[in-house]
Amino acid sequence: MSFFDAVLNPVYYAVSALMRAWHGLFSAFVDPSAAWVLAIVFLVVTLRAVLLVPAIAQLRSAATLRRIGPELTALRTRHADDPVRMLRETSALQRAHGASTWRTLLPALVQAPVFLGLLHVLQGFHTGTANYAFGPVEVASFLDARIAGVPLSAYAAMPATLLDGFGVDRVAVLAVAVPLLLLAAAATHLTMRQSLATSTFDGLRWLPWLAPAVAVVAGLLFPLSVGVLLYWLISNIWTLAQHRVGTAWVERTVPAPAPQLVPAAAPAPGATGNPGRRRSRSRSGRRKPRR
Repeated sequence: MSFFDAVLNPVYYAVSALMRAWHGLFSAFVDPSAAWVLAIVFLVVTLRAVLLVPAIAQLRSAATLRRIGPELTALRTRHADDPVRMLRETSALQRAHGASTWRTLLPALVQAPVFLGLLHVLQGFHTGTANYAFGPVEVASFLDARIAGVPLSAYAAMPATLLDGFGVDRVAVLAVAVPLLLLAAAATHLTMRQSLATSTFDGLRWLPWLAPAVAVVAGLLFPLSVGVLLYWLISNIWTLAQHRVGTAWVERTVPAPAPQLVPAAAPAPGATGNPGRRRSRSRSGRRKPRR
């Protein structure tokens, strides 16, 4: 076992145990293939529901950062020659408004090992072996599970000999894998466009097009099974809906930052009143007549 697998081993067991629990529940009501499909769907629902609180915190923090954007820009301009002070002042301003850059990254940091865990578990179904929380009988059941006639463990780049063992051809696999990829890529594109709609950084405007395209190519060239693609699709749909609904709610609830009062400029030394209206007075207080 590699060091990477040793670190993620608890994640593998947790993901497989959760997926096994959902499969055991649904197998009492539907056929085995549908039970496995529903197990993957509700695995996504369970994990994303657990991450809902940090996801909302991420959206709140992002909304706050957008609202204090002009102040952050002013700080960077004012302290451009002093990076240490700029970082200190920026952090202080973010703390004062309850915003955090790290908080916007937390859901992604948590989801990454979960996705890797699911990928590892779904790719670990092999005939006659156990797969973490799954015994050999459940492994055999998963290998027999199909969606639209295509095994959940099949993938677009699978060798022809393995496809023959499943009794399916590559065209049938592509007929299922490509729509899943395109739908998932479309959801990713829409989510990224919405995320960048309020961004002032133009350098990322190409990302909503590049990232889904790379994901589609990876899904066609790498061993990403139909089960993994199904997980990716459901997860991306959830992300899109969560971002739309959550952003609308957060924008209504996040208070606007307090206005920054600009101190009035101090008068020049010796200047009193309006110099354009100044007239000399005598010591008695009467205005001297003009000559």
